[in-house]
Amino acid sequence: MSSLPVVVSMGDPAGIGPEIVMRALRERRALRDQLVVLGDVATLHRAARLSAPAGASDAASDALVLAELASLAHWPQRPPGAVALVQTGEALPDLGWGVVSAAAGRAAAGAVRAGARAVLQGQARALVTAPLHKEALAAAGEPFPGHTELLQALAAEHLGVPTTAVPVRMMLSAPRLATVLVSIHVALRDALDAVRADAVLQTIRIAHAHFVRTGKAAPRIAVAGLNPHAGEGGLFGREEIEHIAPAVAAARAQGIDASGPHPPDTVFMRARQGVYDVVVAMYHDQGLIPVKLLGVEHGVNTTLGLPFVRTSPDHGTAFDIAGRGVASAASLLGAIDAALAATALSA
Repeated sequence: MSSLPVVVSMGDPAGIGPEIVMRALRERRALRDQLVVLGDVATLHRAARLSAPAGASDAASDALVLAELASLAHWPQRPPGAVALVQTGEALPDLGWGVVSAAAGRAAAGAVRAGARAVLQGQARALVTAPLHKEALAAAGEPFPGHTELLQALAAEHLGVPTTAVPVRMMLSAPRLATVLVSIHVALRDALDAVRADAVLQTIRIAHAHFVRTGKAAPRIAVAGLNPHAGEGGLFGREEIEHIAPAVAAARAQGIDASGPHPPDTVFMRARQGVYDVVVAMYHDQGLIPVKLLGVEHGVNTTLGLPFVRTSPDHGTAFDIAGRGVASAASLLGAIDAALAATALSA
């Protein structure tokens, strides 16, 4: 086991993020000696009470002891078996559940920044992020629409390079299906324009590198078409002919086991049947709808291309159920397991 912890950012304090973090630590006692939770300590105490079993008193609620550390540097001195917390930013007022606010967005982004810097500076071995709320980020004046773009910018800043020098991709995975996206959080009209041979090839290469690094020597990469039936030889669009097929050919010339373009209405089914290890999808919803249809409670989001391991659950802040004590930690536990496995391989 690594001597460094995995850091977990709390997510939006008005959503289910803090609650599922605490629920995960109730359900998996062994994780308490491997994780540090970053965020607002009072919010996390509130979440710990919320995640207690129905009818349990604070004293009897699975002995979930919370210990605030002054900083990550105090990790070696943490009380054994306690949940280690680090305050990031100013203490929050008692925010309402399920309410978009600038204060919540600012605190959530601050926890992500603290976590990313901890990993980049060698104080932690991976970052797991609970869900952010994009409207709250915007209300806080954040220039990034989500985790992926924020983490890309932080990595580039740390490396002293422009963000374009740190190309990143989103990979969503569920049992027996993984998909990597060419474009992420952009309007659909802009996503269509992003289907260029260089972008598709870069996505294939990033996906290949990730699977090789995590133990699969020759991953089978299926590349989805953009148009119905992958364009039918140009009858329904020429993106497959002019951009996607050339990218696949270039990847194969580099020794990558890539194929396509495949009809997007069947390629995900074939991947789930075991024909392929991963599907490269052309835009956000093309790739995410199949994964989420399998159940967001099992999905994991991994950011590929960063100089560190970052995973998250495959769902949002769930403002509609925040504060009710019913949120499942299954997807977050999947993200934690993925982070632990990836860092164990690279240790």
